[in-house]
Amino acid sequence: MFARPLALTLALATPALVAAAPAGDLAQVQQHLQSVSTMTAGFSQTDRNGRVVTGTMTLKRPGKIRFQYEKGVPQLIVADGNSLYFIDYQVRQVDRWPIGNSPLAVLLNPKRDITKYAKLQPTGDPGVVSIEVHDPGHPEYGRITMVFQKNGTAPGGLMLQGWVALDSQNNRTTIRLSNQRFNAAVADNAFRWNDPRPQGPRGR
Repeated sequence: MFARPLALTLALATPALVAAAPAGDLAQVQQHLQSVSTMTAGFSQTDRNGRVVTGTMTLKRPGKIRFQYEKGVPQLIVADGNSLYFIDYQVRQVDRWPIGNSPLAVLLNPKRDITKYAKLQPTGDPGVVSIEVHDPGHPEYGRITMVFQKNGTAPGGLMLQGWVALDSQNNRTTIRLSNQRFNAAVADNAFRWNDPRPQGPRGR
């Protein structure tokens, strides 16, 4: 059984090392996030045991994201605009969380002011920007550390490369993105899913 990818919504255990990057970089991240309406990418997910699975990510703001795993992985993560769902088709189980209870909301809410809950992390590379996001009032939501590559052809001049996450049980997950594409048309039905529970509604 693969580790539950809820850790996608959480982040690094190491203490934040702040003030080693220009303050303008945080504003640039905010500009990038506000410039992205949709995004598609391939992803590679590595869990705390070193297990790697791949798939495709589809994002539509506000509030929608889908992590479609490779064939043979009976799991799905979908946010439908209100809630984040983890669906396990092998055991016919569905778990749900409010999107706002997760630092992953930084990707899903274009109006959210990240300067209130994000801190720059030093990278040692002027072409790379890293931010740590967490809600100090809700440490149980975990942390997420996102990494961007400066790229003049990407929205806001940044390309999201991936993130590292750690949940409240110290389960670490690393996501690496590839073939990122921005602001193409994405239909709302891309975020529908089939409920595997015997009595559940079908085709959400």
